[in-house]
Amino acid sequence: MATTEAVKAKTLLGECSAELAGTFILILFGCGVVAQVVAGGIGDHDSIAWAWGLGVTLGIYVAGRMTGAHLNPAVTIALAAFRGFSWKKVLPYSVAQFLGAFLAALVVRWNYTEALHKVDPGLTIKTQGVFSTLPGNGSMDLGVHMWGGFRDQIIGTAILMMVILAITDLRNTSPAANLAPLIVGLLVVGIGMAWGTNAGYAINPARDFGPRLASFFTGYGGAMKDQFGDVYFWVPIVAPIIGALVGAFLYDLLVGRNLPIADEDEEPGRIPEEKTTA
Repeated sequence: MATTEAVKAKTLLGECSAELAGTFILILFGCGVVAQVVAGGIGDHDSIAWAWGLGVTLGIYVAGRMTGAHLNPAVTIALAAFRGFSWKKVLPYSVAQFLGAFLAALVVRWNYTEALHKVDPGLTIKTQGVFSTLPGNGSMDLGVHMWGGFRDQIIGTAILMMVILAITDLRNTSPAANLAPLIVGLLVVGIGMAWGTNAGYAINPARDFGPRLASFFTGYGGAMKDQFGDVYFWVPIVAPIIGALVGAFLYDLLVGRNLPIADEDEEPGRIPEEKTTA
């Protein structure tokens, strides 16, 4: 007797669960490594950049089959604006991403509670950077204030979105599907190493606000402000959204609209060959 394999249809709840899980993994590695460096004195800026990149890669592998692994409300909004992603799913996806980041940050806060209280008993700006970003990474010496951070986040997220579209565009020299998460992770490592000074490269509203809220609820009373006393929490929310839209627009303007229409028989990642007729 012939048997047929049941095919599970994707549901919005399932997609949101995947986004939550992928973002959860991302933040476990991201906030976890910063806690290790700041509170434990183990590692440095390079280890932070690499762990954030690995967190992105692993988060994409967790959620990729279900949703393509946005893990970032700015990416979700840009995909809706430029790639036909359903606007009806933008809010549910974003809520799931924020919740995943919030829960992961609570785990990091709980696990590193002794070390955090040891190095910073008052839970001040000294260790706030474990969870959320600050202009100049909390330094007053660099002279970077709120609007400098705003500018930086637009640029950094524009780079992120532009390259993500290049990596995932089958008409371009995209990697195979199973390799794309690693390349996106390396992209985040590169952004961290080149664009981490002015605002800590949040480049993701969920990555920043979820952990920021978790830290606020667990003793960091000044979490919504920066080291100058300015209300800062909105900067890593609004600026990355603008940046992602700019990045998607630039990719389509400069590259996407000039690429040939994809051939269904063409191997993904292979440089298209010009076809000639006799």
